[in-house]
Amino acid sequence: MRNLGLGVVAACVFAGGNVWASVEESDGQQIVERYLEATRAQQETMRGAQMEVSFEARLPKLEKHGRLKALRKISKLGLITYKALGFSGDSMIKNQVIARYLDGETQSRNIAITPENYKFKFKGAAIWDGRRVYVLQVAPRRKEVGLFHGELWLDAETSMPVREAGRFVKSPSVFLKKIEFVRDYEIQDGVAIPKHVESKADVRILGPAELSIEYTNFSRQEVADEALPDPLNH
Repeated sequence: MRNLGLGVVAACVFAGGNVWASVEESDGQQIVERYLEATRAQQETMRGAQMEVSFEARLPKLEKHGRLKALRKISKLGLITYKALGFSGDSMIKNQVIARYLDGETQSRNIAITPENYKFKFKGAAIWDGRRVYVLQVAPRRKEVGLFHGELWLDAETSMPVREAGRFVKSPSVFLKKIEFVRDYEIQDGVAIPKHVESKADVRILGPAELSIEYTNFSRQEVADEALPDPLNH
């Protein structure tokens, strides 16, 4: 499992890259507008997509570990569902870490990074992982589950996100607090595909929890809008 190194992520903005050029502050609004246009198009493109997902979680204080493999599908109406492919490890990991993450995703999946939900501030430009990226600071307009304070990194060519990172401003559960994350994407045919997520939180009584998620085997197909079984009940 990778080391988060978050610190609300601000300190690691240019980790793995170098500042490549200055961009005028006045260009920041245009960058945001291109991002909004690109993500609206992406929502349609991602309908009917599926990918395999591997959740790996740890409770270091209790020395407990678990891994869940699942199939993640996005229906033609945008509904995200999971089908379990197998779980191994301690049941506490499944119930107290992975299940709570999925509950939080369900509550926040319709909250987009838009001006209605966030204030944007242009921070600069850099080379990251071989790509030119623009870095925007995002600050939520209200305290709501799914909103975070942190940064959004955009591919300069496509305006698609390559990284979202920060700390959620409100926990989806009374059992979780101080939830930080780094969510990475890769660009395929001009579309941002989920690649990797690192998340860290404090779980009441149980101590720190670490979660790593890998996305693989992305494909598109027609997916019916039917409810798939809860992946944690298999």
